[in-house]
Amino acid sequence: MNAETWAALPVETRRAVDAHIRLDRRLMAVKVLRDALPEESRQGLYDTLDMVNERFRELGVRREPGHTEPLDPAALADRAAQLPGRPAAVEALWDGDTFGWMVDLVLVTDEPEGEHPLAVIRHGGDIRLFNGTVPPWPEAEEARRAGHDLAERLGVPFHFASPDRPDEEAPRWRDLQSGAPS
Repeated sequence: MNAETWAALPVETRRAVDAHIRLDRRLMAVKVLRDALPEESRQGLYDTLDMVNERFRELGVRREPGHTEPLDPAALADRAAQLPGRPAAVEALWDGDTFGWMVDLVLVTDEPEGEHPLAVIRHGGDIRLFNGTVPPWPEAEEARRAGHDLAERLGVPFHFASPDRPDEEAPRWRDLQSGAPS
């Protein structure tokens, strides 16, 4: 986000935008922000969305439903301990939706065999591809760091087949272990 643009906004506007962000009301935050800018200096919709997404990051607000705690190894380890099955690996997987790319951090278990979502990491929409701000992919780095730390705590391997770019077809950990083609 352009810090000068943000700082130039009235305090009431910044507070209103931040209040909407804390309640995960992204579209309302965009509306308040766009309405506050004079028409002659108003940014495009995608630029405004980028500003709001940057505020989400600056405020530490995670957009994934039901996931409000900080993404740290201790919190992830606590969540993993509550899941059924014996931990076999921690895996990071690219996923995408109409908003853009994200990385899912999952715990792979044995006895019973399963896969359990731990976190969804997203740092912006696909507009970043067009405005040249990715790569690098910050969600991949966060997933790599948190996944590696969690795997070390659990004494299991960490697998991230495509840390440098989104790839939903990258080989999965269990497929590599079984020798099955991915």
